[in-house]
Amino acid sequence: MLTTTQVKILVPGHHDMVRLVGARDELLKIIEGAFETKILVRGNEIVLSGPTEETERVSKLFQELMALLDQGQVLTKDSVDRSIDMVKTEDGSRPSQVLSDSVVITHTGKPIRPKTVGQKRYVDAIKSNTIVFGIGPAGSGKTYLAVAMAIRALKTGDVSRIVLTRPAVEAGERLGFLPGDLAAKIDPYLRPLYDALYEMLEPDTFQRFVEQGTVEIAPLAFMRGRTLND
Repeated sequence: MLTTTQVKILVPGHHDMVRLVGARDELLKIIEGAFETKILVRGNEIVLSGPTEETERVSKLFQELMALLDQGQVLTKDSVDRSIDMVKTEDGSRPSQVLSDSVVITHTGKPIRPKTVGQKRYVDAIKSNTIVFGIGPAGSGKTYLAVAMAIRALKTGDVSRIVLTRPAVEAGERLGFLPGDLAAKIDPYLRPLYDALYEMLEPDTFQRFVEQGTVEIAPLAFMRGRTLND
């Protein structure tokens, strides 16, 4: 027999309910669609009713979302979706810890944060180790977060310069068989690094760093024999 439970959550008065459930309940609808739990909002009280395990997950989710609001974050459809995924996995990961780590602020004022448990572990590994190997599918944030952590280290004074390097050819290719001069040959392979840097640094700052040698981008093949101390 399926056990049902009712849970009441009192949202503290300092929280704006619109920030928690979204304009026109858009965030609330996402939560309702993800769980087999009925959610009723009355003023600053949220009443949950449904299967015990599901209701407990939703209760935990709302606690985590309120913790994110306490940290000054703005809840979005993306952050709520990711929080739901973490709560459902039940691996002990907490959205308020994973999504709260701001790696660096872009020149437009946007904070760059890990969006998944794997990205959070990746960032933590970079913080605590000299060498980190990141393995994952394309588009999982390996290069982007590595560049963000490098910019963070530069801004905090942990390093005095950044050298970003990538293989300039795919497996089985040779630069000599690619069209264009050397710059044209290697540019497509280094483009992800430039894209990340352009987002995190103002154009003038980026250009100055490159001219001063503070930021260097080079193909991996050109790094042979280099000594990197700082």
